[in-house]
Amino acid sequence: MITTIKGVLSSIHEDSITIEIGLIGVQVYVPLPLRLRLKVGESLSLFTSLIVREDSLTLFGFETPAERDTFNNLLLVNGIGPRLALNIISNLTPETIHRAVFQEQVELLSRIPGVGKKTAQKIILFLHDKFKPDFDAAIKKTSESDVDMEVMDALVALGYSLVESQKAIQAIPPNTPGEVETRLRLALQSM
Repeated sequence: MITTIKGVLSSIHEDSITIEIGLIGVQVYVPLPLRLRLKVGESLSLFTSLIVREDSLTLFGFETPAERDTFNNLLLVNGIGPRLALNIISNLTPETIHRAVFQEQVELLSRIPGVGKKTAQKIILFLHDKFKPDFDAAIKKTSESDVDMEVMDALVALGYSLVESQKAIQAIPPNTPGEVETRLRLALQSM
């Protein structure tokens, strides 16, 4: 099993990147937000998941172990393959996915391209117990998270994608008051 990879980014493709390790170039599929931030020539370290199929070995790379673990958990859901799991990670952070599963937010998961209502329900059903132990400690932040979910809903209603909305929410300074209007204004300013 290949669990991490370090090297120099040699090229960026439509859905993957190539990392040079010595004289070998390794193709790694990464989430969209990461791919958009990378620059050719920079050193890079990723946490990886190797998917072995009859006709291929495919490597998926992530910035954090939480992203990789969420990706691997999504693969446990019947009907979700590596590409769809990567798409889910590209649109929502692991914390948002955990919260959506724990709070049974079918509508949030079904907004992701390729995830319909039935698939979202499957994700919640299969992963609710798996995520719960890890998520119980984080549930104490629920009030702030609920405000951020309202901000995300507002941004999506204004036409921004889930990725753009989440990036804007993450750009809100940590000491910002928990009012929806204030957080929404700061999120819009960061876009």
